[in-house]
Amino acid sequence: MKVDKPALLRVGAALLASFLIIAGLSLIKRGPAAAADFPCRVDSNAEQISIDVSLGETGSEIALELFEKGVTKSQESFFRVAVADQRSASIAPGLHLIDEEICAEDALTQLLDSKRIVGLIAVKEGAWLSEIKESFQKAGIPRKEIDRAFEKAILPKPFISLEGLLFPAQYSFAKGTPIDRAIVEMISKGEREMVRAGFPGNTSKFNQQDLLVIASIIQAEGTDENFGKVSRVIYNRLKIGMPLQMDSTVHYVQRQRGDIFLSTKSTLLNSPYNTYRNTGLPPAPIGNPGRNAMLAAVTPTPGDWLYFITVAPGDTRFTRSFDEFNEWKLIYRANLRAGKFEK
Repeated sequence: MKVDKPALLRVGAALLASFLIIAGLSLIKRGPAAAADFPCRVDSNAEQISIDVSLGETGSEIALELFEKGVTKSQESFFRVAVADQRSASIAPGLHLIDEEICAEDALTQLLDSKRIVGLIAVKEGAWLSEIKESFQKAGIPRKEIDRAFEKAILPKPFISLEGLLFPAQYSFAKGTPIDRAIVEMISKGEREMVRAGFPGNTSKFNQQDLLVIASIIQAEGTDENFGKVSRVIYNRLKIGMPLQMDSTVHYVQRQRGDIFLSTKSTLLNSPYNTYRNTGLPPAPIGNPGRNAMLAAVTPTPGDWLYFITVAPGDTRFTRSFDEFNEWKLIYRANLRAGKFEK
């Protein structure tokens, strides 16, 4: 499963603006003299200090906390570095572990390092809600509180399930942020990403809910390289009323990951998510798709393919011919017996 480059929640333009305004006032008041600063170090075994950045916190507040807790030698030293570096607007809210007695440049670098954020909620592409709940639990939130918040989450129309709405990214929330608020922010990001991808697309036949379902199947079945072709197969099958017959929808019901082979018994499973027994789309997404899968859902690659199969790792083939598909299936089974799919 491919994972997008980590994307942190932005503190917002207000943060950078506050740096600019406050730093400007500071320079007017104190003049251009260099601010007191610790020397920059290549490596350090220094003690770590907890710096709590709240959503929308001003530059003066961050700089003051760094100074008061012994991270930087002066409040102004961090001001000046932050104003000169646009990345300062990307400092994520959350609890950061920062070395003590470091230069302002190193302080900014460490504040931008996602590995130093405590309680980071990482959502991988294709992750299930059950897996996202585990991430919250690892961050120290009681499971009962997590289940309650997920169950009571308010869904935007026309969506009928929280599954699919929590966009894959790395999230960090300030200490004390209620889980209900965190979920609202995650849903908002998911909505923005759908708009960015072009949902609901150029056709009135599929609404945002349908496209999110399609994107979730694309995410589970393909890779970045062939998402567009997988998308086209889905649309081609829907057009002629052919069952989608996607293994991933059955694996979703069975809560199985990494199982490439799907038994005949599994294809008979009585579930609305079983796309071997039912035509059309499953009732809701089977995971939380990333940006490329969303894009593929609205921009499928042109083609007449109805079948595809991965005959070996890195070798996925597409065809309209059922006979050719069956020939490739024999190759797949031979490779499976030979252990080529084993990790």
